[in-house]
Amino acid sequence: MPPRIPQQSATASGPKHAGIEAGSGAELAPVVSGARRRALRDGDRQIDTAHLLHSLLECDPEVRAVFEGGPQLARLLGYLVQRSIGYGLRWQSAVENSGAGPVAAGGNNWSPVAADAMGEAYERAVLRGDERARGLDLLTALVADPRSRAVEVLGRAGVDVPRLLERVESGHGERVGREGAG
Repeated sequence: MPPRIPQQSATASGPKHAGIEAGSGAELAPVVSGARRRALRDGDRQIDTAHLLHSLLECDPEVRAVFEGGPQLARLLGYLVQRSIGYGLRWQSAVENSGAGPVAAGGNNWSPVAADAMGEAYERAVLRGDERARGLDLLTALVADPRSRAVEVLGRAGVDVPRLLERVESGHGERVGREGAG
């Protein structure tokens, strides 16, 4: 049986990660719960941005709608599934880190990049005048760091990440993909 990811309060994670989930609210609760289950099932030490991306795609139709339908979404979900059955094994022993600073040791169950993305999603909601982050807030935060695992998976699936980020931030309804990627 894979090692369990310890459940702990946000305050036990330290001040930088305090309240990671506090601004997620009802809309992101199933995303966080799904990411936590996925990390546990995969035997990963921490919830990372790929877990969050996978859960977002499963839970949020608004997030799914920003991707090209059919082949691109299937390819993206395929890479995420592969990660859980072996593709991500090279990541299991390493903490997802943006390289912005040292990785804190201890029992924090969020990778530094995922924790930062959750905080950034909440900040985006506050700037919008909302008390709770939405799926598109989290998606934008996930793809903002080019070194995140979510960005790596998106790139492997043929998603034009800069165009995705531009499209989500501008609120346009056109679908996102690469020319010729289909």
